Amino acid sequence: MTSVSSASAPDAQRTALSIILAISGAHLLNDLLQFLLPALYPMLKENYGLSYLQIGLLTLGQQITACLLQPIFGLSGDLKPKPYWLVLSMTIIATGVALLAAANGFWLLFIAAVIMGTGSALFHPEASRVARMASGGRLGFAQSLFQVGGNAGTALGPLAAALILLPLGQSSVFYFLVVAIVGLALLAYVGRWFVEHQRQAASRPKVAVQKPALSRQRLIVAFAVIGALLLSKFIYIEGLKSYYAFFLIEKFALTAQEAQFYLFAFLGAVAAGTFIGGPVGDRYGRLAVIWVSILGALPFTLALPYLDLFWTAVMSIMVGLILSSAFSAMVVYAQELVPGKVGMIAGFIFGFAFGIGALGAAAMGALADWIGMIAVFQICAFLPALGILTIFLPKTAELHPERSAA
Repeated sequence: MTSVSSASAPDAQRTALSIILAISGAHLLNDLLQFLLPALYPMLKENYGLSYLQIGLLTLGQQITACLLQPIFGLSGDLKPKPYWLVLSMTIIATGVALLAAANGFWLLFIAAVIMGTGSALFHPEASRVARMASGGRLGFAQSLFQVGGNAGTALGPLAAALILLPLGQSSVFYFLVVAIVGLALLAYVGRWFVEHQRQAASRPKVAVQKPALSRQRLIVAFAVIGALLLSKFIYIEGLKSYYAFFLIEKFALTAQEAQFYLFAFLGAVAAGTFIGGPVGDRYGRLAVIWVSILGALPFTLALPYLDLFWTAVMSIMVGLILSSAFSAMVVYAQELVPGKVGMIAGFIFGFAFGIGALGAAAMGALADWIGMIAVFQICAFLPALGILTIFLPKTAELHPERSAA
């Protein structure tokens, strides 16, 4: 019996890695499709006479849907696994992409944004659950590999805008339905693995769910702090996603296409930082990563609005690398706070992050109509200062008292 198990272990590990890579690839395709809307903002603003506030409302429509629905979908998946919800999510996103290509005014664009946000809300909690199931205990690594796929997809959005969308026009969004078809194939593969994983899990003895080690009051404080940290990170990052191109156009008189390449550099740094943060958190502790990530970005955000074009680009890359590295650590850390609620907690983290980022982007747009985009960036530069609140998060000894006793 021992020899059979040891021989099969490498195969199981390879299968798990292939699933993490598949779900990361699907995340790349999902987030590339989601970013088609913000990638079109300069064109849509000009073609339909949109204000910065309306641009912010499009972001809000796309992201607030995910904010409200993700915890619900995540909890539903905790109560009863739904392996093929991932396929359904990509189908909904494809519908939104088709409507985005055909929309000819603000309200149709808004409806397309809401539909795409609904598909994203269905995707993220279940995809995060699959990454955790396939992790083999390397939770930070699995989450960061899953997350980096999404960040890579978002980073490719500006390239798609510069090379395809802006030269060929809004109708070229139809071409990206091919991306949705590839995503459907990947998620069908993941869904079959999910079904088999659940079948095998049902044949094993059930493991007792560990109760939270913290009191209710301590958990409330911990999640309030996590919320504040997500606010500081995602309002700034979503603001750059939506308005960095406008900032560069306003300050340095770049063309829309030129600005997209600088946005690509920032988002590429976000992808790299996300991947680095997970394994570092596994090795050195998640709190250490959270400390460095949020507060460590502050000097760079403060400097960014006052520099020339070259150093603005450098600062944006540093901000992307540092500020993004905490997200995987924060997801796993929050799941450790409430054991047994993997989907609900992932849904809460993703949903809150998307929602607060969208609200922040809408507020930034309204403020930019009043005082200009450069001044908005100068004000938002102080957001990472909220990283000091990390001091109130429970330490590892509080979360895992059994390890301290050992």
